[in-house]
Amino acid sequence: MGPVLAGVLQLLALIGALALAHIPLGTYMARVYSSDRHWRVEKWIYRCIGADPDTEMRWPAYLRGVLAFSVVGVLFLYLLQRIQGVLPGSLGFASVDPAQSFNTAVSFVTNTNWQSYYGEQTMGHVVQVAGLAVQNFVSAAVGIAVAVALVRGFSRSRTGELGNFWTDMVRGTVRVLVPLSVVAAIVLVACGAIQNFSGIHEVGQFFHGHSMGGSQQWKGGAVASTEAIKEIGTNGGGIFNANSAHPFENPTPFTNLFEIFLLLVIPFSLTRTFGVMVGSVRQGYAILATMATIWVGFVALMMWTEFAHHGPALQIAGGAMEGKEQRFGVGASSIFAVSTTLTSTGAVDSFHSSFTGLGGGLTLLGMQLGEIAPGGTGSGLYGMLIMAIIAVFIAGLMVGRTPEYLGKKIGTREIKFAACYILITPALVLVLTAVSMALPTPPNSMLNPGAHGFSEVLYAFTSAANNNGSAFAGLNANTDWYNTMTGLAMLLGRFLPMVFVLALAGSLGEQRPVPATAGTLRTEKPLFTGLLVGAILIITGLTYFPALALGPLAEGLAS
Repeated sequence: MGPVLAGVLQLLALIGALALAHIPLGTYMARVYSSDRHWRVEKWIYRCIGADPDTEMRWPAYLRGVLAFSVVGVLFLYLLQRIQGVLPGSLGFASVDPAQSFNTAVSFVTNTNWQSYYGEQTMGHVVQVAGLAVQNFVSAAVGIAVAVALVRGFSRSRTGELGNFWTDMVRGTVRVLVPLSVVAAIVLVACGAIQNFSGIHEVGQFFHGHSMGGSQQWKGGAVASTEAIKEIGTNGGGIFNANSAHPFENPTPFTNLFEIFLLLVIPFSLTRTFGVMVGSVRQGYAILATMATIWVGFVALMMWTEFAHHGPALQIAGGAMEGKEQRFGVGASSIFAVSTTLTSTGAVDSFHSSFTGLGGGLTLLGMQLGEIAPGGTGSGLYGMLIMAIIAVFIAGLMVGRTPEYLGKKIGTREIKFAACYILITPALVLVLTAVSMALPTPPNSMLNPGAHGFSEVLYAFTSAANNNGSAFAGLNANTDWYNTMTGLAMLLGRFLPMVFVLALAGSLGEQRPVPATAGTLRTEKPLFTGLLVGAILIITGLTYFPALALGPLAEGLAS
């Protein structure tokens, strides 16, 4: 079997698995967030945190809950890293320095999981399990909660109440993320991923059974359980620096495909949740079709760029194998790279810096579109719904009608919130990249000169501001400048958009439903799907075109 055919078959198998999970998981999540009953363990959690789960919140109160919970998470994780040296299970690792502690705390609380450190050389078991892994769960639950609040804004009328943040966050963790992670961790352990709390072992280096004379240190850890929520919660932070290219995290080609499935299954299934909660599953299918069209298109383009045979070396290897894991090959690596950058996952099974110029550009563009195809847990859905509002507004301008979406008028107030949402992230990315290139010291962190070096910096801030967390692998980001600036980009890129999402949800929930007429745009039809795809590619994609032209496009055209 040729490598191209193998890649296509893996893509088809992945699509089939996602299709099977879409309806049951999406419907289950709709029931979770619509139920008025609380599990016993949830009641215990509410008593511990002093929350009243039955109190409805308007959008300012909901936002205060999101921000307060996240601030506490940042402080706790920062302090845990700063005292690591005196904690049991630290494996002899020292406390993490202040700049890196700040960066890592912000990174995991914002669901970014940007790592400017070597995991196997920096974090002990306590920080990894009690700090980072906990944030993998709750940061993902926060994203889903905000998305559900926006959906309630569409489904409710004449009320600004969006539910209860504490209820949504706890239910997302207890009823969705934990059960899925337990099942996924068992599968990963059965397939060879490690799960232990062992210390550091000195092992010899061998090749084909013969000693190489040297040795290296191997660290154990709760790898399988961390890997499960890392993918399911679209987090991406691995215990090892090689991330999902490491055989302890990703031992076989099957686990590689399984991990891609895990990072896609909740974002794609949330479209079904959306359809059920607004009372029209066809609306959910229209959003799903938009996400799937962009995702499949990006995978096809990535495979084409990486399988293109330019020169005898690539012909012999069967594609651009530099930086890719031999166990997985070009096809699986291409699917993983597209899926991890079109979601907010950031996990990698290959080094994006080693992709072809155009292939690296696709990973950048996937993040720059806003990671909405299918996007992160929750953030993908609310990002896509914001773009749907923009598309409806454009269609209304074309025909001279007041735009409507799901029975709600899209007026001046709503479009201002949507416009602010789509402008924040590009402003962060482009301004911070420009400043980093203009100052004398930050460019010294670049491994490569010219267009590729510029791509390293652009990728870093694109990844941080979009809460992705993957890196181009050439930039030395463990400096005071990059730790501080990427930390600020992660904070602002996560919470400023949430402000406008929740404000928009409150505005929509206060409206009365508008009855559909003969002139109402049918947003469940393929025509709207095409309009939405076009709006995403034109409005957000072209925003970054000048920057892309200086980096990956220039490199790709020169090769």
